Amino acid sequence: MIPRYALFGTQAGFCGLAWTNDGVVRFQLPGQSREETERLLKRRHPDIQPDEPPPQIAATIEAVKRYFAGDMVDFTDVPVDLRGQDDFFKSIYAALRQVGWGETTTYGALAKQLGAGPEAARDVGIAMGRNPVALIIPCHRCLAAGGKLGGFSAPGGSDTKLKMLELEGASPHLEPKQFNLF
Repeated sequence: MIPRYALFGTQAGFCGLAWTNDGVVRFQLPGQSREETERLLKRRHPDIQPDEPPPQIAATIEAVKRYFAGDMVDFTDVPVDLRGQDDFFKSIYAALRQVGWGETTTYGALAKQLGAGPEAARDVGIAMGRNPVALIIPCHRCLAAGGKLGGFSAPGGSDTKLKMLELEGASPHLEPKQFNLF
């Protein structure tokens, strides 16, 4: 089945969401332009086709818009289609979906929660970088050891991660910086 997608504007920029009948397969965090967002969305799914979102996907898009407007939004009920993902990554993503608005965890704590040793923290970090549905699976809430920000592969990198955490009222242990909110 070829996923379908929609692009939409938010207060943070243009986002994209791709879906199948089983759920969201890809979410693209805000980019500077519609074209950039579409290019990044298609990087993992080059065959996706634009379409009008069905009601459940339209509701998810509205929730994303509210999120970037600063409203507390819970995405745990949004179905995701993780077909093709490694089983360990699926378990990481399932655990991370339980980290709520304004909360954070670390790569090591998530590995420990899953019954893996400290060496699995690296695998958690790899899973975060490969997360196909960022925000819905809230990888921005997963920090490096000591509460450090760590990396973020979305447009804007770590600055975007920090802005999302600040939007939620979470504060990693960093020196304060001045940022315009998106």
